[in-house]
Amino acid sequence: MTTWDSLYARRATRMRASEIRELLKLLDRPDVISFAGGIPDPALFPAEAFQKAYAEILGGPDAERALQYGVSEGSPRLRAWIVDHMGKLGVSCTPDNILVTSGSQQGLDYIGKLFLSEGDTALVQWPTYLGAVQAFNAYELSFDRLDPRTNRSPAEYRSQAQEKGGAVKFAYLSPDFANPTGLSLDLEERRRILSLAKDLSCAVIEDAPYESLRYDGEAVPALLSLDCAQNGGIENSRTLYCGSFSKSLSPGLRLGWICAASEVVSRLVLIKQASDLNTPVLNQEAMARVAESDFETHTAKTNAVYKTRRDAMLAALERHMPEGVRWTRPEGGMFIWVELPAGTNASELLERSVETAKVAFVPGGAFHPDGSGRNTLRLSFSCAEEDKIEAGISRLGSLIAEIVTSRR
Repeated sequence: MTTWDSLYARRATRMRASEIRELLKLLDRPDVISFAGGIPDPALFPAEAFQKAYAEILGGPDAERALQYGVSEGSPRLRAWIVDHMGKLGVSCTPDNILVTSGSQQGLDYIGKLFLSEGDTALVQWPTYLGAVQAFNAYELSFDRLDPRTNRSPAEYRSQAQEKGGAVKFAYLSPDFANPTGLSLDLEERRRILSLAKDLSCAVIEDAPYESLRYDGEAVPALLSLDCAQNGGIENSRTLYCGSFSKSLSPGLRLGWICAASEVVSRLVLIKQASDLNTPVLNQEAMARVAESDFETHTAKTNAVYKTRRDAMLAALERHMPEGVRWTRPEGGMFIWVELPAGTNASELLERSVETAKVAFVPGGAFHPDGSGRNTLRLSFSCAEEDKIEAGISRLGSLIAEIVTSRR
């Protein structure tokens, strides 16, 4: 028999299953109220708009082109829409600054492949998006904690990276309604990140899939916008903006983009050509049409629904969580981050919760590169209606109270 383990590349040993992807299987259990998957509500998808778009494409003169190979950079029509969208975010750019990817997750993988060598360091929020950890992990890097309010000097970051055998290559963060915490960075924190990156001569990866899902408060300029303003335009910026259509219009079409200096985009295009040649043209053409006609109205509609659900979950947490439990109050996005009393293990809680309370969530340890945060968990409100939120949080609160009381 073939001994496969001896044939795998060393990087394969760093690949781990996603706890979130595994938990998504719980969505198929009708008896479980799931706050686990950070996914949009499928009932809100603009299905009719996509049906019309695909019918127009396949029933007209664009059918042959849409069913053919395309350019690696992406559909001109979709890239033109993205250029306009980035302009509304304060980023003046051209199609040469845009690469369309098969979801923003592919973009993170490409970024890891482009920037990371064995032993290099990536600065990440703590906790951070699990998918980013997975995407970067294969490139045999180290993670260090990124905190815009820290007193750590650039020299300390640099020294620790050198001790691990490489250099700090980039700072990765989600500045708006981050997965998993739901928190956002204020203007001063964003400027601190850019200043740190400048001192370290490293890149900044701005992961912004939730940018359009704002329910309260005032929008804060994108990191790339601030970077361009400070340095005379996108060609002099060090920030790569990763956008996505998955949370706004449809995750099933697997469409995202990277916006950055054209020199960086041209390098990423080479990786794209070696990876999958191009993102499906048919999907890009359909997305372009729907984005042009429906993006603003659709996001306004979904935001109203998600705001109501967020408010319902926050109110339910206030009513049902025992003393000693704390949680975030996000202005947008899909997540609320919960901190349990010290010594509580959220993974063990999940097992009991699914079995007895019939409620699912994501244990927080999955989002910490060092495995810490065992007493934290992530709740998603995007796919649960208000009555399910009330019932689920009530059950979960009772279970947590029971566990906390038994430990006294």
